Amino acid sequence: MELKTLGKPAELARPLPDGRIECTACARYCRLKEGQIGLCGVRGVFDGQLRLLVYGRVITGHVDPIEKKPVTHYMPGTKIFSIATTGCNWLCAYCQNFDISQRRKVEGVEASPEEVVELALRYGSDGIAYTYNEPSIFMEYAHDIGVIARRKGLINIFVTNGYWTPDAVKMAGEFLDCATVDFKGSGERGFVQRFIGIPSAEPIFDTLLEIKRKTRIHLEITDLIVPEIGDSLEAARRLCKWIHDNLGPETPIHFLRFHPDYKLLHLPWTPVETLEKHCQIAKEEGLLYVYVGNVPGHPLENTYCPGCGEMVVERHGFDIVDWRLVDDNRCPRCGYKVHIFGKPPAKKVSASRRFIPVKF
Repeated sequence: MELKTLGKPAELARPLPDGRIECTACARYCRLKEGQIGLCGVRGVFDGQLRLLVYGRVITGHVDPIEKKPVTHYMPGTKIFSIATTGCNWLCAYCQNFDISQRRKVEGVEASPEEVVELALRYGSDGIAYTYNEPSIFMEYAHDIGVIARRKGLINIFVTNGYWTPDAVKMAGEFLDCATVDFKGSGERGFVQRFIGIPSAEPIFDTLLEIKRKTRIHLEITDLIVPEIGDSLEAARRLCKWIHDNLGPETPIHFLRFHPDYKLLHLPWTPVETLEKHCQIAKEEGLLYVYVGNVPGHPLENTYCPGCGEMVVERHGFDIVDWRLVDDNRCPRCGYKVHIFGKPPAKKVSASRRFIPVKF
């Protein structure tokens, strides 16, 4: 198949005076000549147009608990239809989905936006997540799916590195309900340069501010803590202070445990004690909802009332074990209104919510 025949023309693009076309989907702002493809591997210039080569092409799909994203403060206990394309705008040395993100291949099953939404409904999902690779690189496809999904009563979620542009934020604001923005190594400059391949994390902060100011997208933050190379407590403190001051103390933050993968197989799992230290720093900086991820059974998987310290949501892994909030998601002990949107469909989470492979 010829690349120039794949996908459809991209909207996030602008012509340059020298004849090149600048892609405005992500903060790399690739400037491409005829026949060139951006670093992401899925946006290229053919016949004078920037084309999104993976438009209408899905590489994988699963039905997951929303907590797997992780999202714990928006529509808890729901089933999410998760999809991805190939490609990525980052070069993460630890990527657990490297087979689809880092090989820059244009592959997948053809699926129109209408067909994706139809499948999500057929699998009994409550929403669609654009995940496994960076969704901003296929923003136009996600947008067209998301608009239809919202019309059908489904929510839309991005699991994203946040390395966007203002143009991408504007388009996302037309359909996106929730985003988990995933920092790595707390965004420390040396880490992101060496292990991600970007100059700095500044565009992520710019994106978060743009989302906060101009959209109604619910935000949660994750931070992958990589032992030995990306576990700086000083960097974590700077990140937490910025979140508190710019996004607000009620913004949930999840410190994720690293496991060896891809090019970093020589590193150990993140010590749980390291994650606990990061959580303590987040609390010291005034963040109210602080979690650890990838440590099933840890007490910091649970939600505690900021007013009195009572445990109000008990979790184990991606399961909600006990939901104790009452009325308008208020603490049963002190009445504090906990900053969670929605309630789970039932107190006990069904096993049918877990990891269902999708057949397109």
